[in-house]
Amino acid sequence: MNFIEKPLTAGLYFVATPIGSARDMTLRGLDILASADLIAAEDTRTARKLMEIHGVPLGTRQVVAYHDHSGEKPTERLVRAVSEGKSVAYVSEAGTPLVADPGYELGAAMIAADLPVTTAPGASAVLAALTVSGLATDRFAFIGFLPSAKTQRETEIAELRDMPLTLVFYESPKRLHDMLMSLRDVLGGDRRAVVCRELTKKFEETVRGTLDDLVADFADRKVKGEIVVLVDRGNGEKIGENDVQAALVDAMRTMRVKDAATMVAGAMGLPRRQVYQMALGLEKDDE
Repeated sequence: MNFIEKPLTAGLYFVATPIGSARDMTLRGLDILASADLIAAEDTRTARKLMEIHGVPLGTRQVVAYHDHSGEKPTERLVRAVSEGKSVAYVSEAGTPLVADPGYELGAAMIAADLPVTTAPGASAVLAALTVSGLATDRFAFIGFLPSAKTQRETEIAELRDMPLTLVFYESPKRLHDMLMSLRDVLGGDRRAVVCRELTKKFEETVRGTLDDLVADFADRKVKGEIVVLVDRGNGEKIGENDVQAALVDAMRTMRVKDAATMVAGAMGLPRRQVYQMALGLEKDDE
């Protein structure tokens, strides 16, 4: 592999790494890994393996761990190294640092100390998924991971429902089907969506359809690998009072008034207090 070893000016270099295929590593990223005085990594074993694959010699240089739970001391150490004139390359386990990966605190600390921060862009699961999704890419929002608890998850989805842009999520294989059901229940079964799995890897898969389709497709599947879920933009439809009342009547058949109001408010993106008052009124009318 061709890369250039040359002195780097002092600073922090965020280096994107492959999300699957090792050959997606950029030449500039390899140049930085070959030349940096110090390498910081979310996973030191993954970083060392990547360098070995591409024949980048580590020599006597250190590879130090830096992740979300590192605390203040590692940040201070790396800031001090740059302030003393050293170059520090940072890599997350896969993809672009800071995008659902560590690196924000480190970058913010460097900027606060008035030290140089630059990037060597490259692979990103978000952009790769958008490219193959078939959904609009002119405006999109990266949401990352939704809450694992159903009520919290659906409340957050409801807040996103009418946004006029493509929504991009990450999800774990074990929670994928539950997440798809929540998306369907809140956004409607006819909303277009895409599930991308193992992008750039041997068993790469892209499944497109409506949320109804995807819920059915993944109902009985054991899914493995890294997953990106994309959902088509909202159409800005307004929710009428009759829609809310109908949803409450249906929910109150099997739930307490308080729980029904919480569920409907979350699903429809409405203030809980407002929906609860409507539920109390419906309950009183039934007495």
